[in-house]
Amino acid sequence: MKTLHSFLQLKFLPASQDAGLLVLRVWLGVSMVVLHGWVKIVNFNQMSGQFPDFLGIGPKGNLIAAIFGEFVCGLLVVIGLGTRFAALVLTIVMAFAFFAAHGAKLSGPGSGELAFIFLAGFVTLLVAGPGRFSVDGNTKTAA
Repeated sequence: MKTLHSFLQLKFLPASQDAGLLVLRVWLGVSMVVLHGWVKIVNFNQMSGQFPDFLGIGPKGNLIAAIFGEFVCGLLVVIGLGTRFAALVLTIVMAFAFFAAHGAKLSGPGSGELAFIFLAGFVTLLVAGPGRFSVDGNTKTAA
């Protein structure tokens, strides 16, 4: 019974919060950059006239802000540089996506489920920080 309990707890795997944060950062950051930021860059001309104006700076200004968040801050999250700032920006972008663009819907047509999941991941990185396996984690001033 003790062996089964140990197996179910996966005690044979080494536990590392830093490795977990690395996986989370890279997974979320690469997904954001490739699936959202890069798509907006490549389709900038087609999207710039019809992008929602959440910030009151026009569709093009909002698209540029989204690209900054999704592409630039996504890359920063991947390498772990300015991670908490980048996670804050991405938290704001994903909150806008979930609440404003998708009406806080978690199911059905136009669902914001993906934005909600990204939001949870970036809030986690904002709270936990980048972990030791990051540029931020390897500086003397890292907290």
